[in-house]
Amino acid sequence: MRCRYDQRVDGPLDFLGPILELMTWVGFIPGVPLLIWGLILDRRKCLWIRTTSEVSTVGGFRAVEWTDTQGTVRQALLDHDDTPALKVGQSTAVHFDECHPGRWRLTQNREKNTVLILGSILTGLGVACTVFGFVLMIF
Repeated sequence: MRCRYDQRVDGPLDFLGPILELMTWVGFIPGVPLLIWGLILDRRKCLWIRTTSEVSTVGGFRAVEWTDTQGTVRQALLDHDDTPALKVGQSTAVHFDECHPGRWRLTQNREKNTVLILGSILTGLGVACTVFGFVLMIF
């Protein structure tokens, strides 16, 4: 008795079915857990808040001063090489982490949730291969 996979492949539609089935599993098995994990991480992350700060001097060095969400005045030293255009007394924007106000930067936070992106891509691949597999069964 011969099974379907032992038969001769006549055209591209005959070998496309097993490839689509394999890619469905390759997309779904790692994609769905990564997607769930990425959504959990995305819900737990802290927001970065933008506020205005003033450039001041501290012991001969330049620093920025801002007030966080609890009303605490924060200070952080500036690196001389990174901020040559900022002068003492100038106002500038500071972005700080709401949960950890000591984490700050002068530019907007551009951190991406890599786990969520990878999970979305793999789950999308699994869904697309499943749809194409059903379409292939019609032909």
